[in-house]
Amino acid sequence: MKIYTRTGDTGSTGLFGGPRVSKDDDRIESYGTVDELNAAIGMARAMGVAEEIDKQLDTIQHELFSIGAELATPDPDAHQMRIIDESHIAVLESWIDQHEQSIAPLKNFILPMGHPASATLHLARGICRRAERRVVTLVRHHETNISEELIIYLNRLSDFLFVLTRVVNHQAGIADVPWIRPETTKEK
Repeated sequence: MKIYTRTGDTGSTGLFGGPRVSKDDDRIESYGTVDELNAAIGMARAMGVAEEIDKQLDTIQHELFSIGAELATPDPDAHQMRIIDESHIAVLESWIDQHEQSIAPLKNFILPMGHPASATLHLARGICRRAERRVVTLVRHHETNISEELIIYLNRLSDFLFVLTRVVNHQAGIADVPWIRPETTKEK
């Protein structure tokens, strides 16, 4: 099987079990952003994180592929593409609770920086927020049958990634850098 098919050369792509659509279709934007998120998480893993975090991120990467498949399928129920459910959300919440015990409570907004893996997880968190927005746009504009759990999962995943940024920095001995509000000309 060749990697190139030439079927997308005119700016369209095929959905799983569905029609061809423009490559800038809301559905393509949704699962394309999930793909970007998956790549950013893979990059953070490649930079080196603790074994437990690596295993959790591995699980998430597999789940993100499932989300991408659901988003790429106009009728996910007909093709058994609904994978993410309440149990996946519960796992993310338990991981958040577990990791938050190892770091100090957050008292300020923090800058997205620190250890390279942490900074990359900050990037992944931002991409995750965009993926969530793209999925909400897809649902709002097209009334698709995307599961509520999928949207909740992405929302909770961004929270999890944020907590991981702090945990990775903490494990590396790097303090969070608080945001300092710049002075305005009126304050000078």
